[in-house]
Amino acid sequence: MEKKYQYGTEENKAFLESVGEGILKFGHQFPSPNGGSYYLGDDGTPWKERNRETWITSRMAHVYSIGTFLGHAGSEELADAALKGLRTELHDDVNGGWYAGLDKDGNILPTKQCYAHAFVILAASSGVLAGRPGAQELLDEALATYDLRFWNEEEGLSCDTWNTEFTELDSYRGLNANMHTVEAFLAASDVTGDEKYRVRAGRIIDQVLVWAENNNWRIPEHYSSDWVADLECNADKPDDPFKPYGATPGHGIEWSRLICQWASSTYGDAAEGKPYIEKAENLFNQAIADAWNADGAPGICYTTDWNGKPVVHDRMHWTLAEAINTASVLIRLTGKEKYQNDYYDFVKYLDEKVLDHTYGNWYHQMDQENNVIGTVWPGKSDLYHAFQATKIPYYDAACSIAPAIKKALNK
Repeated sequence: MEKKYQYGTEENKAFLESVGEGILKFGHQFPSPNGGSYYLGDDGTPWKERNRETWITSRMAHVYSIGTFLGHAGSEELADAALKGLRTELHDDVNGGWYAGLDKDGNILPTKQCYAHAFVILAASSGVLAGRPGAQELLDEALATYDLRFWNEEEGLSCDTWNTEFTELDSYRGLNANMHTVEAFLAASDVTGDEKYRVRAGRIIDQVLVWAENNNWRIPEHYSSDWVADLECNADKPDDPFKPYGATPGHGIEWSRLICQWASSTYGDAAEGKPYIEKAENLFNQAIADAWNADGAPGICYTTDWNGKPVVHDRMHWTLAEAINTASVLIRLTGKEKYQNDYYDFVKYLDEKVLDHTYGNWYHQMDQENNVIGTVWPGKSDLYHAFQATKIPYYDAACSIAPAIKKALNK
């Protein structure tokens, strides 16, 4: 076995460190004049004809806020640019909240998305830790807006999409937005000390685990307004980037890690947390059994049907990033050799197939034979998943990544 791919070795740590630095260098050209993030192309140049979206801008603010802790040159200016975009051109000064984004001519993209608002919370939380100007005010507003518009205290879950004016709520309910809400709430709790958000994250997790356990650990993603699962949603468009048909193994993997983080931060080593870790293992193991190397080539299939048979065989980079993260967390929490082997396979696959050794960053979409394609994710839209996968494996698994890094560096 090559030590470069083996968890816990100095060679593996150095490899991830190098990949992470390359990702930070790759993203330097994202800011538009007003701060909204351009979508990045294959070589890191901005595709200015595409929309400038709030979720991408938020991710850039988050990543470069972490870059300031790591001493990456230019991170302060880049974080500030993205935070400026969130405070100005992407912010709705009339109705409150944040637009989904702007088109190339600066026209508003309709709707107010829970998904995007969760990422604003994450961005602002990291910006506060980095001491960036305006970040605290941004976080205060983001949390207040989310509490008012998206969180349902009675249900213990979040709604998904409003119209721009916040007067009409779409009937769709989804777990992708709720998953990133868990991430955002854990970050907000870690940064502000307000445990209300950690408790809320746990309420979401408890409900998701019921749905997962009742569906053979394949999580139903799409729901009606009264939270009845729609298992056939988008059967005619199975590779939708945000609402794909069937089970999304990458989300099972990502939920697994977030559940581990929440349980570890809530219970520590106490017995109450153990059932959550076991259920997180079930989610991870079912996803890997269904989707990893499922069609004769390495990689994680984007979606499967409800029996675990691959539907969309394309490999999205974010699923690999989350697999690396979650395997590393499960190594530390369980000590099981299986996760060591999984981690090794994932990092080796990253190096051999997914990492762009010419331009940096990771290829965002590959086909069944691991050829680079762009039918769903052309170019390399942002840095968030790939960058976090170079950091989460070696920082506190009970803590959100930005505060975990800052805490470790301040020791």
